[in-house]
Amino acid sequence: WILILLIFLSHLIFHLPVPRFRRYLSDLHAPGDPAWQCIYAQHKWILQLMQNCRDEFISGQRVGAGALDPEGDTRPPALGRLSHTASLKRGGSLRTPRSSNWHFETPQQVQFVEKLSDVVIGQLPNFWKLWISYVNGSLFSETGEKSGQVEKSKKNARQRQNDFKKMIEELTSRLVKLIRGALLPATLPQGELSLYGGWESKTELAGSWLTQIIHTVRGCHEALSAMEIPNDLLQVIQDLLLDLRVHCLMVTLVHTTEDVNRLAEKEDWLVDNEGITSLPSRFEQCMVQMLQSLKEPLEIKPGETNVLQLEQVQDQAAELSVRIMKVFVNSLEQLSTKTDGDINTSHNISVDLSSPDRFTGIQEGFTPTSEQRLLIILSNCQYLERHTFLNLAHHFEKHSFTGTEKITRVSVDAVRGLDRKLFEAYIERRADPIAGSLEPGIYAGYFDWRDCQTPTGVRNYLKEALVNIIAVHAEVFTVSKDLVPRVLSRIVESVADEMCRLMQCVSSFSKNGALQARLELCALRDAIATYLNADSNASFKLALESLPQLHSGADKKLLEELLNKFKSSMQLQLTCFQASSVQPIKR
Repeated sequence: WILILLIFLSHLIFHLPVPRFRRYLSDLHAPGDPAWQCIYAQHKWILQLMQNCRDEFISGQRVGAGALDPEGDTRPPALGRLSHTASLKRGGSLRTPRSSNWHFETPQQVQFVEKLSDVVIGQLPNFWKLWISYVNGSLFSETGEKSGQVEKSKKNARQRQNDFKKMIEELTSRLVKLIRGALLPATLPQGELSLYGGWESKTELAGSWLTQIIHTVRGCHEALSAMEIPNDLLQVIQDLLLDLRVHCLMVTLVHTTEDVNRLAEKEDWLVDNEGITSLPSRFEQCMVQMLQSLKEPLEIKPGETNVLQLEQVQDQAAELSVRIMKVFVNSLEQLSTKTDGDINTSHNISVDLSSPDRFTGIQEGFTPTSEQRLLIILSNCQYLERHTFLNLAHHFEKHSFTGTEKITRVSVDAVRGLDRKLFEAYIERRADPIAGSLEPGIYAGYFDWRDCQTPTGVRNYLKEALVNIIAVHAEVFTVSKDLVPRVLSRIVESVADEMCRLMQCVSSFSKNGALQARLELCALRDAIATYLNADSNASFKLALESLPQLHSGADKKLLEELLNKFKSSMQLQLTCFQASSVQPIKR
């Protein structure tokens, strides 16, 4: 039997002609069914080669020369050889081109799957051909001689069909279990982990490596299909591919979440002409790259399932996608809450007052104040809602992702919630000091509405309040023109509300007091008229109604003269409040 096995192996290795192989067996007068015994022996040998491949990787040994080491073989790898067949038509090797440092750069699991695939594809074709020769009798005759022996061989083969099918099933099952043990150990029964697992100490694979493995397994499946092995015997490989594709999708989404969470570390606070930093663009690029990396795993090859049509996968993918969006919005919020001590404050904002277009920007090395950070992130939030999330929805749909509407809706809701929070925080920081300065300013120097001199002009407290509003305008304008109307309207609303409260709290006005109050209310209202809204208009109306009416023509004339004097003296300062200066940028 040893001699028979050696002859058989010589037939496989040196490709002896079938008649010569048959003649050797006949000359030996081998008892029983030596051909079947050889098939059985080769089956066990291939199984052992596969198991040895795993054991050597687990033990930390590099695969040695011979059948298990395609790298050391002068012949091209089995997958590479099969790639040139017409049945595959892949235009080259199934393997990714390798650098000289491939063994050091590539994770062990990836190397293992490729070597294991080479073992299977290197051995199964001869194994299958031997069976076919056994079935049709050509193992003993190509010309029809010794027809009795040929018929006996065919009869034996018919009786062995189920046995051979089980052999193929065992080989493909072993291939799948070994790969599952390396990549998807949770899918194996607990009792099989000791035989096929043992990879716990190895590095978890990123989506790009999983994609390469999917590519390899697909190539293995195509190669076996090209041998005309029945599809039902290869279904176990298709099941493995489905699980690998789903796993790759989930791993990629999880790793993208981690990448997105680190994007805030790259914020440079440099604002472009649209009032945004590079952060929204970096986020969009990260998401687009993720979707592009999933193109091959999500591609539907013949006989494969569309993983995105599986309900459970849809739900998990949508949930993880929503999580990515929320993580990014949360990172924006964390940026907004950094204290000044968290960042280097050695640089200040650079404002070019000579620019006819805007207070230009923020230069390299700039470190924003806490209020400026709020504005910059507010501007980014607006851009995310108006552009980024819509672009991403298009990309998700382009890559056939389901649940895009939900992802977009949740993302927009999250960024709007952050926008409201940051906006209120900024208004509180900027409006409260201005509104709070009004009462002390009004009553500075023991001023009394019931006992005051004839008005000579608008008092300094109101001019200071306007200058402070102008400072807010400049701060917002430096970041984003689009934010100016929104912010200034709320600042004005707060100031108008406080002025109304102060006027309504006055028990009585003298004639001069009423004129002074009306002068200051009208001056303030007219200066900031561009930013009046329904609430601030109502506040000014109530404030004026709380004053005694002017019946004297002289008082009315004096009021008009003093208003004109105020507007003329502060014309330069009030220019920023003109409507033409806050037109939004065309996009």
